[in-house]
Amino acid sequence: MANAIEISNLTKSYGKNRGVIDVSLKVSQGDIFGFIGPNGAGKSTTIRSMLGFLKFEAGEIKILGMDSVKQHEEILKNVGYMPSEAWFYNSMKVADVIKYAADVRGLDCSAEAGKLCERLKVDTGKKIKELSLGNRKKVSIVCAMQHKPKLFIFDEPTGGLDPLMQKHFFELINEYVNEGATCLLSTHVLSEVNKYCKNAAIMRDGRLTMLDSPKIDDDTFLSFYED
Repeated sequence: MANAIEISNLTKSYGKNRGVIDVSLKVSQGDIFGFIGPNGAGKSTTIRSMLGFLKFEAGEIKILGMDSVKQHEEILKNVGYMPSEAWFYNSMKVADVIKYAADVRGLDCSAEAGKLCERLKVDTGKKIKELSLGNRKKVSIVCAMQHKPKLFIFDEPTGGLDPLMQKHFFELINEYVNEGATCLLSTHVLSEVNKYCKNAAIMRDGRLTMLDSPKIDDDTFLSFYED
């Protein structure tokens, strides 16, 4: 099976501050891959490097068979990315934010967006400034999913979502993956990895450790967070 993500010996430094060191990772097409680690471990740096948002010192990254540096724009057309922080213009209505995200791609995503808003109970008539953190997250999920990308990259997507919305979110992921998509899930929530992910890796201190199985116990998980 082909790989949706191939990272070879990625290194990105921030001077005295830690970045990522010699990270290599493969994610097969059709996988739901758990990307785990404490804050500052290097998960977001790895993701931003994958998407071409950061220049890195060494290594090579291929996304959907494309070079992350040379084919940056083409990659972004085929990726649905949800950052950990959902930033929008506060004065915009939810419906306008979702449509703007589609217009930037030159696509009409109204049918898929409507389905997603119904499943996630998104109130499209409200302004962003009226929304709670959880409801902002739901808007961000819709923006990442509505164009039905080949690869989803979610960075801490379920923070602020109530348990029912978390369930709906993972149901949607499974539906898209069953249709041929791939998902990289960056999360702190061990139960999500154990329940939904097919494979997983843990980042710590800028280095990556592949796991033999995504089913890991609390003690093993916590050991990666301890000094």
